[in-house]
Order: sequence, then structure tokens, then C-alpha cells
Amino acid sequence: MAALQLIVGLGNPGAEYAGTRHNAGAWFITELARQLGCTLQADKKLKGDTAKATLDGHSVRLLAPSTFMNLSGQSVAACAQFYKLPLESILVAHDELDLPLGTAKLKQGGGHGGNNGIRSIIQELGNQHGFMRLRLGIGHPRDLAPEREVHSHVLGRPSQSEREQIENCIEQAIKVLPLIANGHWQKAQTQLHSYQPTPSN
Repeated sequence: MAALQLIVGLGNPGAEYAGTRHNAGAWFITELARQLGCTLQADKKLKGDTAKATLDGHSVRLLAPSTFMNLSGQSVAACAQFYKLPLESILVAHDELDLPLGTAKLKQGGGHGGNNGIRSIIQELGNQHGFMRLRLGIGHPRDLAPEREVHSHVLGRPSQSEREQIENCIEQAIKVLPLIANGHWQKAQTQLHSYQPTPSN
């Protein structure tokens, strides 16, 4: 596996979407930048907000695409091509309907699972070797929910307790990033996947 060089957090731009579940990846990258002591700044050529950071002694770049979710691949591809990054050196954080609220899972490669941001990245970059994904569980409204209800759930705002659960799993995910940066992917997976969220009241 290539060294971790780019960490991406997916979301939709603008205040209208900032607090929605679909922006869990953006919450992740914002909190990571805060903890690493760097500031995400707009970069037109990369179609996103970006920063250079040091993670456990390793130089990494952070990226929050400023395109809408379904065009995220334009920003990720621009960054990957400009810095000549191999696909497997990229970690993309995104919201995940198919995981229980407040859980986080790491995955290497695979399909888009219905996430338009991941779909866009695959369309732009391909998926020959597979970029890494950090899937942040936002829960599913109910089994076999109509598409409209799923859409409103994804673009809706979580309650305070739900938001706290997502923030807690983001914190757990950030804790395992040094393991990934040092090439210990399996250990990072084991540690993160053992985390169990506390049920909301």
C-alpha cells in the first residue's frame, strides 16, 4: 500500500448544507485540520479548500472539495494529477447510509455504494487499485425506505445527540490516522472497527 498523501472530506458547499448529514466527511476534514493546526484555504485550480499538514511526522495534504457532492471527483482528480499522487495514497471520508449512526469503517477500493461523491471520484480517476475510504455512519431512516425519504434524511440535519455520535466517531477515526500514515492499515481497521457508539437517549 502506498504512503498516505491526501485526505479528502466530502460534502456540499455553502451554509445551507453545512449542518446536514451528507456533510459528515466535511466535518471530519474540518476537525482534522483544526487538530493538526492548519487552515483550509481556497485553491481555484484544485476546486476546493486545501492545506498542507504533518501527521505523525508524515507530510499530507488535506482537501475539502468546493464543488457539489456529485462533482467531487473533479476536485480530487485535479489534486491527484497536480501532485502526481497514486490512487492508493488517497483517503476519502464520506457519509455512509448503510452503517449505523456513529460508527466508522475503513475500506480499500470497492464500488460507490450509492454515494454520489464516491461515484464521481471513480468516474474521474477510475478504481484500478482502489483509494481508501473512511465511511462515517449516518444511519438509515428505515428499512426499504422510499428514495425520497432517504434523500431527505441525507440532506437533513441530525439532532444534537445524533450529531454528537457522528462527532464521536470522527474523533475515533482521527485517532487511527497515524497508524495509516505509518503503513499499519490492518491495525487501524481493527482499532476503529472495535469502537461502539453510545446509543442516543
